Amino acid sequence: MTTDASAEVGIFGGTGFYRFLDNIAEIAVQTPYGPPSARPAIGDLGGRKVAFLARHGLNHEYPAHAVNYRANLWAMRKLGVQRVLAPCSVGSLQPGIHPGEFVICDQLVDRTRGRGDTFFNGPVVNCVSFADPYCPELRQAAIDAAAAEDITAHLTGTVVVIEGPRFSTRAESRWFAAAGWDVVNMTQYPESVLARELGMCYSGIALVTDYDAGLQGVEGVEPVTMDAVFAVLRENIDRVQRLLTRAVPGVPEARNCSCASGAIEI
Repeated sequence: MTTDASAEVGIFGGTGFYRFLDNIAEIAVQTPYGPPSARPAIGDLGGRKVAFLARHGLNHEYPAHAVNYRANLWAMRKLGVQRVLAPCSVGSLQPGIHPGEFVICDQLVDRTRGRGDTFFNGPVVNCVSFADPYCPELRQAAIDAAAAEDITAHLTGTVVVIEGPRFSTRAESRWFAAAGWDVVNMTQYPESVLARELGMCYSGIALVTDYDAGLQGVEGVEPVTMDAVFAVLRENIDRVQRLLTRAVPGVPEARNCSCASGAIEI
């Protein structure tokens, strides 16, 4: 089911990103899970209709653990979105992954708790495949875009998603790194699995904003703060926009992936 206004590609991100869209119209969307974090803004980008939604709200009023992920994903799907690109900020757990670089993650570890993370609460029940949480076609579009824009991007990586809103302790951070995980974040779950349950392709585009607190082998690592994260985001917003502007036209119109298998009907 779609509204009169529709889009084929969706983008989640921070406030201000949608300014690079043309012919913008904000759309009010109702969902069974309440209102989304903000009204989606639909516009044109590279010849494609794109819906942008600020996951944390227009004034960043919703911390990661309080984001209404189900409403956000439902709103996107109701607008007709089938592909979701999801820029996010992450902390580095490995000395070879530096602030200012990007990671196109291919795996995810969930360490959250208590979040509304499924649409299959009954009476409709299903278990979707989540062995590969990120769409290979969308990942390739992001990888190609980074190369074309000469943006340093790690082509694989595992993100561990923590509950927040606090950052990790040094011990937790060392544990994550010792497990071989690459970056840490607060929003990629349940956003990614809810997209899968709705049959939408999903790819995170992770901007490294800091070294995490327990990182070994890097001199002078200071405990991360929100001010430091926002500062790096502001410095790199142009690069995020360039990557997205290049990636969206490169998203294949016909899907040849299995992301829609077992999806719930809305």
